Amino acid sequence: MKYMFASDVHGSAYYCRKMLEAYDKEKAERLVLLGDLLYHGPRNDLPKEYAPKEVIRLLNERKNQIYAVRGNCEAEVDQMVLDFPVMADYCILAIEGKTMYATHGHIYNKDNLPPMMDGDILIHGHTHVLKAENMGNYILLNPGSVSIPKEGNPPTYAILENGIFTIKDFEGNTVREITL
Repeated sequence: MKYMFASDVHGSAYYCRKMLEAYDKEKAERLVLLGDLLYHGPRNDLPKEYAPKEVIRLLNERKNQIYAVRGNCEAEVDQMVLDFPVMADYCILAIEGKTMYATHGHIYNKDNLPPMMDGDILIHGHTHVLKAENMGNYILLNPGSVSIPKEGNPPTYAILENGIFTIKDFEGNTVREITL
């Protein structure tokens, strides 16, 4: 199965459309959203085409293909308008014999690890900085930010297929890759 991971849409209809176009082009079977879907947050400038109502419509059309976790910008009012669950702090994914702990990153991250076994994978967003690193006893992944990337990174998403985690920009260029 082919998975697409994305984080930090922050209400940008422009980048939500780009993300869904990439999802279709990649022919992924599931879209894993790592939080901060609708609100831009008090520390961020408004992203390009800030239109949360449009993002709601676009994501709800794909509700059966989405797994999502709560970001620090999600609130109960967001769950009231989204047709898929978004209020869980994390989800556990068993993919290709690997255990992935998927979360937003504001609670669990490299400085506050969730309960994991050696060889497990922690994937989160929140920092808006892409990562694909072997930390010794676990792997740390971050697909970057769809709409408000930081540290000079382009807007990115990630694909997981056949044990390879590939972070790409919206032109389809590989930015970083790691074999899990």
